[in-house]
Amino acid sequence: MLIRFFETLRTYKVPVSLRELLDLIEALQARLAFADMDEFYMLSRAVMVKDEKHYDRFDRAFADFFEGLETIDPNWLSKAIPEDWLRKELEKNLSPEDLAKLQGLGSLEKILEEFRKRLEEQHKRHQGGNKMVGTGGTSPFGAFGANPEGIRLNGPSRNKTAVKVWEKRDYRNLDDSVELGIRNIKLALRRLRKFARTGREEELDLDNTISSTANNAGLLDIKMRPEIENKVKLLVFFDIGGSMDPYVKVCEELFSAARTEFKHMEYFYFHNFIYEYVWKDNRRRWDEKTATWDVLHKYGSDYKVIFVGDAAMSPYEINSVGGSVEHWNEEPGAAWFQRVMETYDKVVWLNPEPERTWQMTTSTKWIQQLTENHMYPLTIEGLERAMRYLSK
Repeated sequence: MLIRFFETLRTYKVPVSLRELLDLIEALQARLAFADMDEFYMLSRAVMVKDEKHYDRFDRAFADFFEGLETIDPNWLSKAIPEDWLRKELEKNLSPEDLAKLQGLGSLEKILEEFRKRLEEQHKRHQGGNKMVGTGGTSPFGAFGANPEGIRLNGPSRNKTAVKVWEKRDYRNLDDSVELGIRNIKLALRRLRKFARTGREEELDLDNTISSTANNAGLLDIKMRPEIENKVKLLVFFDIGGSMDPYVKVCEELFSAARTEFKHMEYFYFHNFIYEYVWKDNRRRWDEKTATWDVLHKYGSDYKVIFVGDAAMSPYEINSVGGSVEHWNEEPGAAWFQRVMETYDKVVWLNPEPERTWQMTTSTKWIQQLTENHMYPLTIEGLERAMRYLSK
C-alpha cells in the first residue's frame, strides 16, 4: 500500500525519494502512528514533504489515494448552532424576478443584530424558510439559499452577496513552480520592462572590444560591461480563497510567470478586499500578518502595483466599517485602497471574471472607479493592456 501511496505522491509532483519512503516505513514500524488516519496524515506529511509550498500537492494526493474516507472538521462553528442544521438538503432556485423581490435588511449592523435575535428564538432545525437560520431558503441566515444581504454559515458561496461568513477557511499558498500551460502569459508580462546596466562588469562588450583592439594596433584589448537587467519593481496582491478558488490555476500560472520575469517582485495575499493587514503565508495567516502601513512604507513609489481578484463581494466590504466577512475592520476597505493609489503612480486590478459580467456586480463597478478604470481581464489581451499602462 505504501508503495502505491508513494507513486501517487510522485504523480502529483510531490518531490519524494526512496529515502522518504523508507523513513515512513521505519516510523510506522515504530508505531508513531497506528490505526488513526489523522495521525498517519500528520506523520506521512512530516516525513514525505520537505517544503511547505508542496503541502497542497500532498493534500490532493492524499485525498485521491484515500478517496472515500470521511473527514470531519469539528471546529468550524460554535456549538451554539447544531452541526446537522447546516448540511445541505435543499437548494432553492429563484427566478431573477423572485430574487429582485427579496429585500435586504438595510445595514450591516441590523443584519448582525437580527442574527443574534434569531439564534435566541430558534430551538429546532429549519430548511427552505424565510426567517430562521437554516438551509436552502430565502432567510438572510444560513447556507445554500438566496438573499441579497445575508450571513453565510457554511459551504461554498452561491450568489456572492453574503456580508459575513462564519466558517473555517484554509487557504493554500500559490505554487510558484507550477509549469505554465500558456507561454503567452510570460510574453505579455515582458511588455513591462525597464532595462538598465548595473552591477559588476561581467558581460563582453563586443563592439567596444573590436574598436579598442583596432586602436591598439591589433593587440587584443578585451572590454567588459555590466549585464543589462530589467529594473521594474513589481508589487502584487493576490485575492485568495472563497470565490477565487476556481481561478487558482490561472493565478498560479501568473505567479510563476511573474517570478520568472521580474527580479524585483514582492507579493502578498488578501481576501476579497484590502484592509489594515495582508499576509505572505496562507497557512499561518492569522499569526503572521503584515501591516498594510508597513508595506506602503517599505516598498517605494517606484513599484508597479497589481491586484488580482474577482472583485465580487458585498458592497459593505468596500465602504463600511466592520464590512469584512472575516474580522472587524476599523476603517473601510476603500480608505486603504485609496492610500495605495496615493502611494504608487501606477496601480491595476486584474479580474479573472469575464469582462462582460463586471457591470452586473456593484462591488466590481466600485473597484473600477477606485482604480480609475484600470481594471483589466485576466486574459492574454487584458494582461497586454495592463502592462502597456504600467509601462507608460
